[in-house]
Formats: sequence, C-alpha cells, structure tokens
Amino acid sequence: MAQRALPVSAALVVAGMVVLPVAAVLWRGGGPGTLGPADWAALRFTLWQAALSAGLSVALAIPVARALSRRRFPGRSGLVALMGAPFILPVIVAILGLLAVFGGNGLVNRIGAPLGLPRLDIYGYHGVILAHVFFNLPLAVRLLLQGWLAIPAERFRLAASLDAPVWRVLERPMLRRVCPGTFGVIFVICLGSFAVALTLGGGPRATTVELAIYQAFRFDFDLGKAATLAALQLCLGLGAGALALRLAPSDGFGNGLDRLTDRWDGRGKLARCVDALWILLAATFLLTPLAAVGLAGLPGLSEMPPEVWSAAARSLALALGATAVTLALALPLLSAPGEVAALLGISVSGLVLGTGYFLLVQPLIRPAEVAFPVTMLVNALMALPFVIRILRPGLEAARADYGRLAAALGLTGWRLWRIVYLPRLRRPMGFAAGLTAALSMGDLGVITLFADGDTATLPLQVYRLMGSYQMEAARAAALLLLVVSLGLFWGFDRGGRANAAV
Repeated sequence: MAQRALPVSAALVVAGMVVLPVAAVLWRGGGPGTLGPADWAALRFTLWQAALSAGLSVALAIPVARALSRRRFPGRSGLVALMGAPFILPVIVAILGLLAVFGGNGLVNRIGAPLGLPRLDIYGYHGVILAHVFFNLPLAVRLLLQGWLAIPAERFRLAASLDAPVWRVLERPMLRRVCPGTFGVIFVICLGSFAVALTLGGGPRATTVELAIYQAFRFDFDLGKAATLAALQLCLGLGAGALALRLAPSDGFGNGLDRLTDRWDGRGKLARCVDALWILLAATFLLTPLAAVGLAGLPGLSEMPPEVWSAAARSLALALGATAVTLALALPLLSAPGEVAALLGISVSGLVLGTGYFLLVQPLIRPAEVAFPVTMLVNALMALPFVIRILRPGLEAARADYGRLAAALGLTGWRLWRIVYLPRLRRPMGFAAGLTAALSMGDLGVITLFADGDTATLPLQVYRLMGSYQMEAARAAALLLLVVSLGLFWGFDRGGRANAAV
C-alpha cells in the first residue's frame, strides 16, 4: 500500500509546484481574462500545427529508428548522439542554423536558383512546422529506438525460427505501445512553441498560444488574460497526455538475456540500401544546420569577452543541478499518475511559471537573489515529462519480469532499486540525464525575468551580445553553447550505455 501511495503523493507534489504559480498569476491579475477573436485563432493554429508537427516527427522517425536498430557500423554511437543535437540546442541557435540552410540567402536557395527551382520561403506556418520537425525528430527517433532496443534478442530469434514476419509480430505491436506516448510528448512540446513562432511565424496567422501569452505580458500586462491562456494550454496538454496514455497498450515482450540482437530480416541488399538512405537523409537534415552554426562561430572565438566564460560556468552549474533535481523528482513518479502530473510542466508556459514564482517570492526576498534556484526548478519541471517517458517503460518491464522474484527474496526499498531496477535503467537514465542537462544548459526563459548583470547564463549572454551588435562574439558564444550542450549530452548518454548493448 505504501509503495502505491508514493507515486500518487509525488504526483500531487509536482502538480502543486506547477499549479501554485499559475494560481498566483491568476490572483494577481484579478481573475480570468477575456479572450478575443485573435486568441481563439491562436488556439486553432496551435492545435493544428502541434498535431501536424508531432505526426510528421513520429512518421519520419519510424524508418530512421528502424534503420538504426538494424545496423551496426563504425561511428554509429556517435552519429546517434549527434543526431539528437537539434532537440537539445537553444532555440535561437538552432533557428540561426535553419536560416543558414533554408533562409532567403540560405544554402538550399543558393543551390536551387541556378537549377531554376522555386525560391524557398521559410517564414510562415510551413517554417514553424519545419522547425518543429527539426527539433523533435531526434527525440522521436531516440524514444522509438528505445522501443526497438527493448525487444529481447530471443524474440527475434524465435521469429526467425518460425519464419514469421518481424514487422507484423514484433515491430508493429511495439510501435502501437510506444508511438502514442511519443506523439503526446511532442504534441505538448509544440503546444508551447514560442521562439519558433516569434521568429518564423511571419504574422498573426501563425501565432501560437504561447506567443499570445507573451503578448499579454509584454504589451498589455494583462495578467488575467495570460493566466487564462495558460490554464487553457494546461488543459490541452493534460488532455493530450491522458489520451496518449489511454491509447498505448501496456503489455510488453517480456525479459531476455540482454544479448546483442541479430537482425536477420535486414540482411538483404535492398534492406541495407533503404536503411542507409534513411540514415543519410536524416543525418543531412539534422546536421547541416549544426555545421552552419559551427562555421559561423569559429572566426569570433578570439573576440569573446571574459563574461562569456563566467556565464558558461553558471550555465554548467545550473544544468548539473537541474539534472539532479529532475532525476530525484522522476524516480518516485514512474507511474501513469506520475506521467500525467509531469506533463503539467510543459503544458504550462515557462513564462507564466517564472512570473508566478516571482510573485510568490517578491514579498519575502528580492527576486534576483533566487534567480538560480528558481530557474533550476522550472527547468527540472520542464524536463520531467521527457525523463519519465524514457524511464517508465524500463521500470515497468523490470517489475513485470522480476517483481515476484524480488518479493520472494524479500527485496524492498533501496536494495530492490540497487539490485534489480537501477541496473536495468542504466541506459535510459544516462540518456535522460544527458537530455535534461543539455536542455537546461540552453534555457533562455525564466532567467530573463530574474537575472541581473551578475547572474546571466550563457544563452542570456548570447542575446546580450546580439543586442549590442557584437555579432562575431555572439556567434562564437553560440558555438561554445553548442559544444558544451553536446558534451553534456554525450557524456551522460555514454555513461549510461557503458557495458550495455546499444
């Protein structure tokens, strides 16, 4: 009974950590605000672009993840880690890379103009969807790849001995279990689109709810309207998460001996060519903008001011602290109620969360003095849904496979986690920790509400350099941010995969 009550209690605590600041904004704003036609138009566009972006991301991720699960080649682990970079990049840095490739003077238009191809315009709803697929395709690939890796090698061997089609008996059931949750997480991420819509939206027709919240804060200072939009966004996110959990079957494939999978179904020449083509297309789409950011930042490395390095150190400490907080919150939440509660973090605008905590601490302490812990907490809440989605399938499989044996041996508490659960969660925990650290490293949201001149993080420093027209130094600082974010992700992910089959 106590073990069942722990996830519910943890879920209630996390829900309170999200709902309380939203209530503070609503109270200070004098109650709910009135929504006009532009706000309802923003809601319709938000739902449409989120559904389309999530659907495209998952659909394109299926053949890419399948190809990576069937192929072993030199540099595969590095390629998998590097292909995840767009999701962990600071949004503004990634958008600069997309503009360098797909913008008016970008690589695609420069190549297409001599060939007589129509000019590509990245601004508008299609630019928003392109950017969302760029950001979320790596996440979808990794989540689906975890699903393929969770199929025991013995199941593939059994299918081969029975000459059964792998797609029908193994892969399609796995996708029915994994895809709804993956779609739900990406859908909720796209619901909170702000910087993408602000930069690439191109006008009122491509305004999201998050952008409408920003406008209510920045131009109208209508806290009631902002809180109302945030509550509406929260309901949409929870509805999407609950639907995804309901549609996803909970049955798995059982346990295996953790052997390296021999994919006999992919040995044909055609299968090898198709897999290679999907991997090449995905790598080109995801890595070309990163290369553009790197080339643009190299010349300014010698021009970076000293405060960039101190900001980088603060961002690194923030990322490591947020990772520890996220894992501490996630482990008690690895259940269906916990996953729904965790979706609150990305269902609510980070701007609303930050403002709510600002209002809560303002009577007691100067907000700048709590900028670091508040930013760390908000980052942890925003990363929590991803971490739980990554860890929960592995824990449920371990409980189904070894729960009775552990109970018979009297394993409980920390001994149960140390002997049974943590060894089987090592690989997904490394991936989850790397994802959290990289996302926190590049966050530029809450810190802008609290930070003063002595507490700026590296992303905020990049914005300040851009605002002072020090573009060479800004590009160099963006390159440093890219390298550190990738380094954190790679280090944690590799640590989790050490001595484990990939």
